[in-house]
Amino acid sequence: MSDDKTEQMADCYQQIIRGVGEDISREGLLKTPMRAAKAMEFLTQGYEQSLDDIVNDAIFPSDNDEMVIVKDIELYSLCEHHMLPFIGKAHVAYLPKGKVIGLSKIARIVDMYARRLQIQEQLTTQVAYAIQDAIGAAGVAVVIEASHLCMMMRGVQKQNSSTTTSMMLGAFRSNHRTRDEFLTLIKL
Repeated sequence: MSDDKTEQMADCYQQIIRGVGEDISREGLLKTPMRAAKAMEFLTQGYEQSLDDIVNDAIFPSDNDEMVIVKDIELYSLCEHHMLPFIGKAHVAYLPKGKVIGLSKIARIVDMYARRLQIQEQLTTQVAYAIQDAIGAAGVAVVIEASHLCMMMRGVQKQNSSTTTSMMLGAFRSNHRTRDEFLTLIKL
């Protein structure tokens, strides 16, 4: 992100701090606007990334046609409604069809989409279609479990609530045994 955009965000954070009734000249807050702007840049770095950049040619030929699962991928995102964090984990599976993707790339794809203002439902869909687009798998499954601070800190204030979303493509959608195997292996 450009220095100009960082400065603009810092100015906005300064206005927010004043808006909540704080004294922006108070010692503890002097550098807060710039720190907050830089934190927001980091938390939304997914806008600066693309699927091609993330995958970076880490797709390999393979005769394997059995399920590949990467589970418990921790994720952090910001809800687009309140800009408060939601925190959880993703479970991603695919059925190779002549190609496999580097395992770390799956976690990087989750991060790329999570590092945008987001809703969990859309994040789940974006990850599934990205894996499908990258390797043309026979099927892709994504389940995300997360806790949303917008439900925990404000509104209904339910501390133990969590949300589970899923997206099933290809064989995971059309074959209940494949879907059941995936859900059993991730223990849902």
